[in-house]
Amino acid sequence: MDFTLEPLAECHGQAVIDIFNHYVTQSFAAYPDQPVPHEFFGRFQQMTQGYPAYAASVGQGQVVGFGFLRPFHPASALQRTAEVSYFVSPEFTKRGIGTALLNRLIDDAIPRGIDSLVASISSKNEESIAFHRRSGFQECGRFRRAGRKNGQEFDIVWMQRRLV
Repeated sequence: MDFTLEPLAECHGQAVIDIFNHYVTQSFAAYPDQPVPHEFFGRFQQMTQGYPAYAASVGQGQVVGFGFLRPFHPASALQRTAEVSYFVSPEFTKRGIGTALLNRLIDDAIPRGIDSLVASISSKNEESIAFHRRSGFQECGRFRRAGRKNGQEFDIVWMQRRLV
């Protein structure tokens, strides 16, 4: 499938939030229990400041996914670890976009001195857990019954991939 990855910018905001809100309302992949307003894109931009962030587009610029790194923790001693997040429109999953986003983020992470990625995943999101396992991540921790959404409790599964 032909798609492009470009740095995440304000022009992607509407589509990014629409994709995110799909996962808010239809799954456990995104933790909010209610759709977020489109202004929430500013929060994504703020949390990724200084870190790589990309939009995946097809055709004439239709945004079909996005991904980014952000600080795992603000302490300087933990700057070598980043948290990774990505979301792909459901009709475009299983076409290599998530893998391409992850690989691009890894390529950008290593020169920045980031040698470990972590992902926070709902235990109810078995597809994401499987994707991360296939992508070299291992479960490194689990917060039992940490979340509740739509009346269902779930664990937060932490997965980690060492890059070097």
